[in-house]
Amino acid sequence: MRDVVVVGAGKIGATIADMLAASGDYRVAVVDRSPEALAEVVAAGVTAIQHDLADETGLARLLAGRFAVLSAAPYHLTAGVARAAYAAGCHYLDLTEDVATTRSVRELARQGSRAFIPQCGLAPGFISIVATALAQRFERLDSVKLRVGALPQFPSNALNYNLTWSTDGVINEYCEPCEAIVDGVRREVPPMEELEEFSLDGVRYEAFNTSGGLGSLCETLAGRVRQLNYRTIRYPGHCALMKALLVDLRLRDRRHVLKDILEHALPTTMQDVVVVLVAVSGWQGERLVQTTYANRIHGGMVGGRRRSAIQVTTAAGIAAVLDLLAEGAIPATGLVRQEDIPLDRFLANRFGRAYAMEDRQALAA
Repeated sequence: MRDVVVVGAGKIGATIADMLAASGDYRVAVVDRSPEALAEVVAAGVTAIQHDLADETGLARLLAGRFAVLSAAPYHLTAGVARAAYAAGCHYLDLTEDVATTRSVRELARQGSRAFIPQCGLAPGFISIVATALAQRFERLDSVKLRVGALPQFPSNALNYNLTWSTDGVINEYCEPCEAIVDGVRREVPPMEELEEFSLDGVRYEAFNTSGGLGSLCETLAGRVRQLNYRTIRYPGHCALMKALLVDLRLRDRRHVLKDILEHALPTTMQDVVVVLVAVSGWQGERLVQTTYANRIHGGMVGGRRRSAIQVTTAAGIAAVLDLLAEGAIPATGLVRQEDIPLDRFLANRFGRAYAMEDRQALAA
């Protein structure tokens, strides 16, 4: 049995702890500064440790001798968790979509003797694994389009949205610059722009630029693809209203105010659905061909508790990567990118099976 630490006892951290503890193969400790949050994970049969996550030196002492640390901390604390993992000499995995944080993790990976595996969730994370698998079908690539959204099944407000994961994370991805490849050139594009609409199984959606979802794909596919972009999926009308708040009311300059508004006005829900759409086009011989992956994932029971779709998919992503690391299926030193992880190995994993298709065709050529 391997000792692992989950940093952060929020919605996702608690689900990760439940998932790993229920497997019987990991001895799990959860670290958080909030006794209220930790009280929720005690029932999951894990060890709860109260500690200020901003205290990197103390956190490094807690990580000493552990196999791995899995960071489910807020994005602004994630780099500190990575530094503590480096000091403690344990493997490091995270869920962050924050570009600056990932850059700091990459620097640590160059010097460390253990694996540093950032962006192990849904997007970035699973979405990059899928995109890489599809891209390998082509002799030459033209475009790679990634679309992901965690949505309420029953929207009932003007934003057509409920809070299903970190409010800080949502605001951050709506405000920070977005990486893309446009006409073969790597560049940054503004968030909340390039609005598009599409339908999937008769349901209408919109999608727009948000930050962080591509992970390291821009670097991996540079020079090989004409267009590469990531957009968040929402129900129609959401983007316009959020832009009014962020731009017209200038709340992107007062994010704490926007967080307070959203958390007091939008209820959370366990009745959500994760929508994933990846479309890759390119040449197979002389033919220009498109291959698409489309999936919808719902929530379910984890360790005897009902968990939402975004909790299940995010936790399953990082848990599956941890399993693959423990099995020796991925490198145990240096930086490990999501696109280095084979899709078939991921989906065959006991945790990765959370992404199993639900009564639909997985890949359409």
